[in-house]
Amino acid sequence: MSQEPLAEVRQSTIRVPGGQSLLGTGRPVLTADGEGPLRKTRVKPFRIDATAVTNARFEDFAAATGYQTDAEKLGSSFVFQNFLPTAKRDRPRVAAAPWWCEVRGASWREPIGPGSADLCEPDHPVVHISWHDACAFASWAGGRLPSEAEWEHAARGGLGDVRFPWGDEEPDDIGYFPCNIWQGTFPDKDLALDGFAGLAPAQSFAPNGYGLFNMVGNTWEWTSEPFKVRSLKKSARAAHAGTSGYKLVKGGSFLCHASYCYRYRIAARSGTSPDSSTSHTGIRLVYDTD
Repeated sequence: MSQEPLAEVRQSTIRVPGGQSLLGTGRPVLTADGEGPLRKTRVKPFRIDATAVTNARFEDFAAATGYQTDAEKLGSSFVFQNFLPTAKRDRPRVAAAPWWCEVRGASWREPIGPGSADLCEPDHPVVHISWHDACAFASWAGGRLPSEAEWEHAARGGLGDVRFPWGDEEPDDIGYFPCNIWQGTFPDKDLALDGFAGLAPAQSFAPNGYGLFNMVGNTWEWTSEPFKVRSLKKSARAAHAGTSGYKLVKGGSFLCHASYCYRYRIAARSGTSPDSSTSHTGIRLVYDTD
């Protein structure tokens, strides 16, 4: 595999200052996920993509290297049921989350299966990307996946102890839509009051204080770290039984809503199998700097 990235791969990055930062929250909501406590940490300066990696950038990588994603090699990926015509929803499903359908032929190139290449918009975040795929892209692009501390430091945008990248004001289903999340009753119908039922372009909504777009909502983003919950409580251990080997994802997605998956908060966290891929998980890289 060629390791020479194209010139445009490193464009649109933002320098994030180092120093003392915060990790976690003193106001945990999903305590079993290990959101708290709020603690201080230090990070070195780094650069980070202003947006999630787009289909156009990933296409550069695939064209230059011939890389095939895990979904392409496996021959299937998981698609949110509402993206499929009713007649095509009779598919294998995830028992714990039956709104996910396994679709043969679904991949980043054809997001809801064969014949859907027109939905692979160049300016949208690339999805159906496993952790293995994200690492391969990062190596080629000269970057790496962020640590949880780096991701949270960037997401806070210089605001400190806040719940969201824009501050503490809560999104709602009425008139305040600062990010791409679900409106309505999940999983029946997304009212799309924020303008999007599904993915939004990678550069949409207002950026945070560092100039970063969609740090929460739109797509989950892989980090470099394993998903670990440092808790001795039986309830926490039970909630994450079977997640050994999972990788940490941050940021939530367009499927999140306060009534179901309130994980579009900076401190929120989840774990995903490194070989799994879905229509709401993507990539954002960081780059070491002097």
